[in-house]
Amino acid sequence: MSRITIIGKGSMGDAIGGVFAAGGSDVAYVTHGQTEATISGDIVVLAVPHPEVDGILTAFGAQLEGKTVVDITNPLDFSTFDSLVVPADASAASHIQAELLESRVLKAFNTTFAATLVHRQLGGVPTTVLVAGDDADAKAALIEAITAGGVSALDAGALSRARELEAIGFLQLTLAVSEKIGWNGGFAVIR
Repeated sequence: MSRITIIGKGSMGDAIGGVFAAGGSDVAYVTHGQTEATISGDIVVLAVPHPEVDGILTAFGAQLEGKTVVDITNPLDFSTFDSLVVPADASAASHIQAELLESRVLKAFNTTFAATLVHRQLGGVPTTVLVAGDDADAKAALIEAITAGGVSALDAGALSRARELEAIGFLQLTLAVSEKIGWNGGFAVIR
């Protein structure tokens, strides 16, 4: 059983927490404004919009040392929905890793919508969470906690693959915002 802290209690935070809880993990939440909260989980999920990440790193950086930190953000320009706001050779996850040198940063959940996590399916196939990161043990622990909750998970490679995951997330969000797909749609992985 994993101990997981989710920072953020919006639709994604709730959906991710539901997956972990269904798999028997101990799930705690830190909600907006709880800057004095204690981070108890060994795995910490940043279930917040990308613009909030720097404030979270400032508030909780010392508590995140030695922990696995999961970045679910899609760093896009929400005013125009026409570009990512990170350099072409970087990702939001790589920025977080550079700030949290003593943590194991993973990119996950950014290519799924909350509804697909709640229903555990997308287009009749199991929802798949793509996980990228440089620490094999951290990835294995996260994948185990996800699959225990009834959702498929796939190792997508090194943290450098976060850039591609963010591009997929960006495309999926722009399709949903333009109403070309629903918020219960997206991309499925069929194995």
